Amino acid sequence: MRHVRAIAVLSMSLLHAATACAWQQAETSRVNPDAKVLAEFKARIDAYVDLRKREDDGAPTLKRTDDSANIKVAQDSLATRIMAARAPAKHGDIFTPEITLCFRRLLRPELKDADTKQLIRDDNPGNIKFKVNGVYPAGEPLSTVPANVLASLPQLPPDLEYRFVGKHLILRDSRANLVIDYIANAIA
Repeated sequence: MRHVRAIAVLSMSLLHAATACAWQQAETSRVNPDAKVLAEFKARIDAYVDLRKREDDGAPTLKRTDDSANIKVAQDSLATRIMAARAPAKHGDIFTPEITLCFRRLLRPELKDADTKQLIRDDNPGNIKFKVNGVYPAGEPLSTVPANVLASLPQLPPDLEYRFVGKHLILRDSRANLVIDYIANAIA
């Protein structure tokens, strides 16, 4: 009789364990499929921010000033150091193919809205020349990105921003005025 009870308890334990394992697998499959891709994007952004911090910390301290010439010199100096540190940077270093696909999925519902598209067109600088790890062209306007579009994309750390240039979505470092990477033809 003891053996029968022991077998019954063991069977119930195994059944419970199998059920718990199946439940855990079902929960895992319900997790946002973009979570891994967005974590990779965050890691790439964090690596860039760390690089910028290293380059910024190595520069002479700038006194607080409202003089635009001094601010421009500091910005250009930071940009030069970052460009040297990222000399091999290329399109796709931040926006990998997987991250680009994820961003396109996130943007698609927002860009279907005619009002949103019009807002993007209103102050879009159009087809200006830019390159990864290059300075954003002087004198060219910076587009605003509609709030609903920003809300659909991962939040960026301070001094990094999304901007539209023509049909492209660029990632810009506003402190150094650098184009970090871009998604070509983000707007259909």
